[in-house]
Amino acid sequence: MKTKLQHAPMTAFPIIDGEIYAGGHPISRLALRAGQTPFYVYDRHIMTEKVKQLREHFPSSLELHYAIKANPMPAVVQHLSQLTDGLDVASMAELQVALHSGANPAHISFAGPGKTDKELTCALAAGVVINMESESEMERIAAIGQASDLEPHVAIRINPDFELKTSGMKMGGGPKAFGVDAERVPAMIQRCLQLGLNLKGFHIFCGSQNLRADAIIEAHNNTFELAYRILQESGVQLEWLNIGGGLGIPYFPGEAPLDLSPIADNLTRLMGIAEEKIPDTRIIMELGRFLVGESGLYVSKVIDRKLSRGANFVITDGGLHHHLAASGNFGQVIRKNYPVTIANKADLPPQSTTHIVGPLCTPLDIIADSVELPEVAVGDLIAVYQSGAYGFTASPRDFLSHPHPVEILV
Repeated sequence: MKTKLQHAPMTAFPIIDGEIYAGGHPISRLALRAGQTPFYVYDRHIMTEKVKQLREHFPSSLELHYAIKANPMPAVVQHLSQLTDGLDVASMAELQVALHSGANPAHISFAGPGKTDKELTCALAAGVVINMESESEMERIAAIGQASDLEPHVAIRINPDFELKTSGMKMGGGPKAFGVDAERVPAMIQRCLQLGLNLKGFHIFCGSQNLRADAIIEAHNNTFELAYRILQESGVQLEWLNIGGGLGIPYFPGEAPLDLSPIADNLTRLMGIAEEKIPDTRIIMELGRFLVGESGLYVSKVIDRKLSRGANFVITDGGLHHHLAASGNFGQVIRKNYPVTIANKADLPPQSTTHIVGPLCTPLDIIADSVELPEVAVGDLIAVYQSGAYGFTASPRDFLSHPHPVEILV
């Protein structure tokens, strides 16, 4: 089935004289600035606008945190640390990037189900909040804190007894490696207090990449009710409640941007109730892909063309080793094309059906399959939209030992 160019997600990048611009610069010039193709380019203005969009829609008291895993490029983290209220990390390397950004350690949280003693020690010394994922991790944190004479600041990541319906990636409900089952949390709280840990709050997150407002609203309702239920049973107070993120962005044909208005209205209602039930508790929404996904382009250069049994193939110098998600090998059950175009011919009408592939010796190395594009020539630049999240660092860059891409922020 043919997939035509998808224009809805492309509007953030203007097209001037037939060429895509990012950060006020044409892509061909940015290729010279990058010094090579392939490269990733991220537009800081688009990130700023995404944060502004959330600030305008959501209650002013809702704190926004950036989940670094979506895009840990230090310059990106530095930019977003100045716009958001905190950062979330999932490794010691990400923690160092967060600390170097100048973010307040008290507003940095450290999540992940397999933290090593080395990582826990680093987190304790830095003074960040550790999202505890198990009872045994709690015991290790207490032991490290006692041995190092450091006070542990902790939160409990809760595996809820519900899920985020229609979520692209479910991370809660049922048996999960993430967090502590909700029914086990009250007992864990009591043990946490016995160990003298400074319990700051809960992290309740059940799924990501969701484009249905009704599903997100239902998850938010369940999240607050779960927090109230556990707090009533345990008798503790929270400094903060992290309700996760899950806000999706459109990638594929038929997908529309998430409608924030009903989500915002429901959050206003929920936070009004929270002011009465859990006063002085900060409510945090933790977002990654929503803040950076639409800000990025992955750009590669056409190095060859060929005709094979009636099918047009375009071979570029980039592929799945640089952008695993766009190749369809990062969680897709049925492969779909990310929106693509010829960056230097972006205003021309389609001329033929084309298969865009990378240079790797594997049939999995597909950038776009059966797309209608203008006539493609060697030297043209292929741009993959929606590439600001889970691109560079989520890809097997050493596969087949080809050169790595570079990243630039404009």
